[in-house]
Amino acid sequence: MQMAKIVQKPKQSKEQTKLIAQGIQKGIEEYKKRHKEKSRSLDKQKKQLQKDLSVEQPEQVSDTQIIYRQSKLGWLLLGISWVGFISYIGYSMLSA
Repeated sequence: MQMAKIVQKPKQSKEQTKLIAQGIQKGIEEYKKRHKEKSRSLDKQKKQLQKDLSVEQPEQVSDTQIIYRQSKLGWLLLGISWVGFISYIGYSMLSA
């Protein structure tokens, strides 16, 4: 009603002002309704895109093959440490 009073012209009857207020109210309600529908539609599209992306991602992960290679350096260091340990024990037994 405030908006109708703002745009009210001189010599305008109260009934005309009420009709203008009702028209403004209907316009606002229609705008809100369209905005709500548009928002709902965008949410549905967003959910559909997320669903499509989540379906595609597992396929990409499953296509990649993971190959485990053991480093030869680790085995080499283990062998050297055992040889060193055995030679230390052997040398300490000979010295004693």
